[in-house]
Amino acid sequence: MAILHAPGTHAPVTLDDHLPVDHRLGRVYRFSAGLAGLFLLAFGVLGLFDRIGFFDTGANTTLGLNTNGALSVLSLVVGGVLLAAAVRGGNTASTVNMVLGIAFLVVGFASLFALDSRYNFLNFRMQNVLFSFAVGLLLMTGGMYGRVSGGLPHDNPYWRSRHQR
Repeated sequence: MAILHAPGTHAPVTLDDHLPVDHRLGRVYRFSAGLAGLFLLAFGVLGLFDRIGFFDTGANTTLGLNTNGALSVLSLVVGGVLLAAAVRGGNTASTVNMVLGIAFLVVGFASLFALDSRYNFLNFRMQNVLFSFAVGLLLMTGGMYGRVSGGLPHDNPYWRSRHQR
């Protein structure tokens, strides 16, 4: 496996090299990732403590949401990724928030179509779909905050990085 290096250097190339690193918006990215990550970890742990079948589609609820073993494990994994991004902070947290926010919206739409069918293997109900939409929008907003807009102020680090002269 070859490691890519920046031209003329021995430093490895990262995906966010062109983005500002240290700025005050990092707190927003960390907070949104940490908040969602903590809730998902709590949901996953409580779901596993209930000893629900891995693909059980009964009326098993945890924290007001339907769950099963598969959804609990998936929540633990995603919650861990979000907490790791919150610890790392900066552009990593922002990018992870945006990617997982979009993933939550896609899962929400897919689950909406799978309700009351044999393809609903994560045991989603309407409250899960609404939660998926809400968390997806929270993560996307937290990840894009101050980073994506046509009207960024000129002291914004993302505006400055795009308009260097």
